[in-house]
Amino acid sequence: MVGHVDVEEAGSWVRAHVPLAGPLEPFQVEPWAAVFRVPVGDAVVCWFKACAPHLAFEVPLTASLSARWSTATDVLAHDADRRWLLMADAGVSLGALGNPPQRWIEVLPAYAEVQIGETALAGEHLSRGVPDLRLSRLPILYEELLTATLPLDEAETADLASIAPWIRGWSDELESVGIPDTVQHDDLHMNNVYLKGDVLRVLDWGDASISHPFFSLFETFRFLVEVNRLSPGDPWFGKLRDAYLEPWGPGHRSTFDLAMRVGGAAHAIAWLHQRDALSMSDRLAFDDAFGVILRLALTVGKHGWGG
Repeated sequence: MVGHVDVEEAGSWVRAHVPLAGPLEPFQVEPWAAVFRVPVGDAVVCWFKACAPHLAFEVPLTASLSARWSTATDVLAHDADRRWLLMADAGVSLGALGNPPQRWIEVLPAYAEVQIGETALAGEHLSRGVPDLRLSRLPILYEELLTATLPLDEAETADLASIAPWIRGWSDELESVGIPDTVQHDDLHMNNVYLKGDVLRVLDWGDASISHPFFSLFETFRFLVEVNRLSPGDPWFGKLRDAYLEPWGPGHRSTFDLAMRVGGAAHAIAWLHQRDALSMSDRLAFDDAFGVILRLALTVGKHGWGG
C-alpha cells in the first residue's frame, strides 16, 4: 500500500488500459490524493491518480470535462467507484516555465469557454458530488467559516467577522448580474496548467466547485504576486482579466472586481472543507497555508485586488 492505494490492484487496472513498461512509481502522495507515474515505454508515460473519499467527485467531473473539452485533462480511463483516474501526459507545467503571464493570456479565454459551456450541466455536476458554493449559499457558508477554530489571532478573526455583511451584500449583487454559477476550478495556478506542444491543459480538478465562475482567477493572481513578484497593480492583471472576460461579452469589469472581493471568501470556505476531512496531524501543516489564504481573503475583501 502507498497512502490509501493498493498499488498491485491499481497496476492491474492500469495494465488493462495501457501497456505497462514497469511498475507504478509514486510521484506525489498527499492525504487528499496519490499520484503515480506510469511508464509505458519509449520515454512515454501517463499518470494514475487515486482520490480520497471526500474528493470522489473529482473522477466523474474530470472524465466528463475530458470528453467535451481539449482544455481539460486528457482522461484515458476512469473508475468512479474506486476513485481512480488514468491520464495522458500533459507536458510541462507553467510553473516549470517560470509562470509566464503571456501563457495565461492564451489559456484563460479557453478556460472561460469551458465554464460557459458547463453552465447547463451545473445541476448534473452537483448531483455527482461537486461541492455547492453557489452564490445563494455563500453567506451561510461564510457564517459557518466564522464559527470554526481558525489559524488566526483574535483581532484577525474579528476582522474576518466584520466583513460578513459585505459578503452577503456582494453575493446578492453578483447574483443579480445574472452570470450563472458553473464549474469553478478554484486551484487555477501555475502548477495545474500544462503545456505540450501547442496545447495548454488545465489539470487537477479536485478543488473544483459549482460557484461564480470569476472566482477562479483569485488563485491565478495570488501566484503571480507570490511567485512572479508582480505588484497587485501591475498592468498584467488588467490584461489577464480582459483576456478571461472576452468570451463572457462586454461590460463585466466591475463585476469581475466585485467577484474577486468575494472570491477570497469562497476560496477560504473551500479550504475549510478540505481541512475538515484531514486528520489532526495533517491539519498542523495545512493550517500554515490556510492562515495565508484567510489573511489574503480578508485583505482583498476589504480593499479589492489592487488595494
